[in-house]
Amino acid sequence: MYRRIGKRAIDVAAASAALVVASPLLASTALAVRLKLGSPVLFRQTRPGFDGQPFELLKFRTMTDERDESGVLLPDEVRLTAFGRALRSTSLDELPELLNIVRGDMSLVGPRPLLMEYLPLYNTRQGRRHDVRPGLTGLAQVSGRNHLSWEDKLELDAQYVESVSLRLDAVIVWKTVVSVIRRTGISEAGGVTMARFQGSGEVEA
Repeated sequence: MYRRIGKRAIDVAAASAALVVASPLLASTALAVRLKLGSPVLFRQTRPGFDGQPFELLKFRTMTDERDESGVLLPDEVRLTAFGRALRSTSLDELPELLNIVRGDMSLVGPRPLLMEYLPLYNTRQGRRHDVRPGLTGLAQVSGRNHLSWEDKLELDAQYVESVSLRLDAVIVWKTVVSVIRRTGISEAGGVTMARFQGSGEVEA
């Protein structure tokens, strides 16, 4: 019952309330991004959602659009500013994903949405991560995150899908809050990319 009805109901109620409460923070962050990084304020990228169906992920920008003389974007580590790092370290860049949750693209808790081009590379078990909506946070994010191999992260995603429950989601949300306050397990500067796809394109996740 929770998986089919309760989870979505909690997602909508919690994300809607968070958007209202955080509206001043959203507005001030958007203004700061506009002043520091220019337009557009939001980073948009197509990611796979439930059943692998594409949706548009929303985040606050953390990188500039600097390019070389050929018009090619400079490496992520060059375009990620101190301001962008601050947004990531506080997870403020993730706030627009609350809109994704309200729209039904995402859930509060679930496997993090990666890139569309990774879809053909998952084995059957790893592909189970798309049997639920992707999440703002997930089991892998509170289980070591940057210290885990990609195989371990994908295995934790599969384990989450097999064990979805209100209690598990509550534990993950609580651990996420603690991690954000302590600033542990924050995304690395280069974004989220599988090692075998380094250089495949800009990723902010």
